[in-house]
Amino acid sequence: MDTIMEDRYSRVRRVFGEDFEKLQRAKILLLGIGGVGSPCLDALYRTGISDITIVDFDTYDVTNQNRQLGSEAVGEVKVLHMASLYKGITPIEAKVTPEWVQNFDFEPYDIVIDAIDDMEAKIAVAHKAHTKLLSSAGGAKKIDPTKIHYAPIWDTYGDMLAKSFREGLKKTGFQGTFLTVFSDEKPICKEMGSLMCVTASFGLTLASLAIRKITGKI
Repeated sequence: MDTIMEDRYSRVRRVFGEDFEKLQRAKILLLGIGGVGSPCLDALYRTGISDITIVDFDTYDVTNQNRQLGSEAVGEVKVLHMASLYKGITPIEAKVTPEWVQNFDFEPYDIVIDAIDDMEAKIAVAHKAHTKLLSSAGGAKKIDPTKIHYAPIWDTYGDMLAKSFREGLKKTGFQGTFLTVFSDEKPICKEMGSLMCVTASFGLTLASLAIRKITGKI
C-alpha cells in the first residue's frame, strides 16, 4: 500500500524518495525570468524547490505575452509580480551586468541558472560561478524543441549565441566548463521572433538539469 500522504508534492516524492528532501533544502539563483526563466521557475517551484532567488530588472510589455509566464500583468515589475504568484521566493529587481555580478555573493546558492541574453553579463557569471552554473544559449527564431540539447559549453554546436559565448569566454581566458542548453536548429527568421514551445523547453531543460544535479542524478 502506498503510504505517502497525498499533497501537492506526493507525486514528486514517488519519483525521488528520500532525495526529495534535497530539493526542499536546495537554494537556487535564477538570473532572468523571461521566456526561458519563467517556465524554469515554474517547474522548479512545482517540484518542491521554494528557496529560489530571481533577478531581473524589466517590466512586462505586451510583446512578452507570446512566451513569458505572468506577462498579462503589463507594466508591472517582473520579479515583483512573479513573487506574488510564487509565494516564498525572493525577488531582486536589478539588471545583471558585469558590475552587478562582481559585487553579488553567489556563495549561498547550490545552483546558479543563467537565463539572460546579455553576453558580457553571461561571461561574467561564468567566470564567477561556473562550478554551480547551468546556462541557456539561444532559443529565439526557432520552432522545433526536439532540436534542443545540453552539453558542456565547449561542446555546443549549431547555436549562434553559444558560439558567441564560447568566443567570449576564450577571449577572457576562461578555463572552466559548465552545462549549457542549446539548439542546433537553423534560425527561421532574421528579426527577433520567438515561440513559447521552444523558449519554455529551454527553461524546462534547465529545471531538469538543476533537479538532477541536486538529487545526484547527473
